[in-house]
Amino acid sequence: MLALPSYAARIKDVADVQGVRSNQLVGYGLVVGLPGTGEQSPFTEQSFRTMLSNFGIALPANMRAQIKNVAAVSVSAELPAFAKPGQTVDITVSSIGSAKSLRGGTLMQTFLTGLDGNVYAVAQGSLIVSGLGAEGLDGSRILVNTPTVGRIPNGAMVEREVNTPFAQGDFITLNLKRSDFTTSKRLADTINNFIGADTAHSLDATSVQVRAPRDINQRVSYLSTLENLTFEPGDSSAKIIINSRTGTIVIGKEVRLFPAAITHGGLTVTIAENPRVSQPAPFSDGVTALEENSIIDVSREQSRMFKFDPGVTLDDLVRTVNAVGAAPGDLMAILEALKEAGAIHGELVVI
Repeated sequence: MLALPSYAARIKDVADVQGVRSNQLVGYGLVVGLPGTGEQSPFTEQSFRTMLSNFGIALPANMRAQIKNVAAVSVSAELPAFAKPGQTVDITVSSIGSAKSLRGGTLMQTFLTGLDGNVYAVAQGSLIVSGLGAEGLDGSRILVNTPTVGRIPNGAMVEREVNTPFAQGDFITLNLKRSDFTTSKRLADTINNFIGADTAHSLDATSVQVRAPRDINQRVSYLSTLENLTFEPGDSSAKIIINSRTGTIVIGKEVRLFPAAITHGGLTVTIAENPRVSQPAPFSDGVTALEENSIIDVSREQSRMFKFDPGVTLDDLVRTVNAVGAAPGDLMAILEALKEAGAIHGELVVI
């Protein structure tokens, strides 16, 4: 009898260290040097006047600046955990006005702030814009990708470090990326079996608290060891995911069918169970086992009844329906009907 495959995963792939995360930064700035593709809006003009005043230049109040080569933009970035002052991060620059394109523009110095209002980085540089737009005198227009959004690799320099609780206290907490009580317990058991009893404790379906050394150097080495330990996460709940727009259907391995019969189109599907005995070789250490054997018969006769016995997986049903060339829409209709009839052991999720 074949053993079930083991799906081991590293701790670093299924859990994050609490408090060690990136932070979102945002700022408002001006892109200059555009070839007439900027904008003439009140807030852009106000920002332009403010920028000139910072350089000691004051425009007359009754004078309206012609600034078609300037665009107001939103600048966003993600500050990685443990980023130090002097390091750089990538930024995304997006037009927030009526500018037609940011191609060829240069971002003026822009302060990037966090949720607490403090400045954590300063952005500046020439934009890389992959989009292209062109417009004729008759109003015809062609647009390739998005010319009003650009990127500046390493365009922002970190000015302030974000403090993390990584080096504080006697414990570190590992948060699972997918909450599951079984996975939480297995993670704690794996750490306890490797380090010692009572080292890790499951707090809930998401968090596992682990005792850690206070010395920061030892803590880094300790966590490096823990995050590379492997264990088998718990099986996910029985779900069927249906994307009605693309026709994509994903079925979890735990989904099962209950006895039922439905009518759909001109297909006839009959599924039956015929268990058979697996006998080990003489003088071996094997044991006699009962193996499941599904017998599936498909035809396109006038009969339109789907019939199947308990214990058959949806994988068998899907494989059978696909074998006769049924469209994804047919399978969706069948799955929805089965769910309404209470014949599916699992959750049907339509996205």
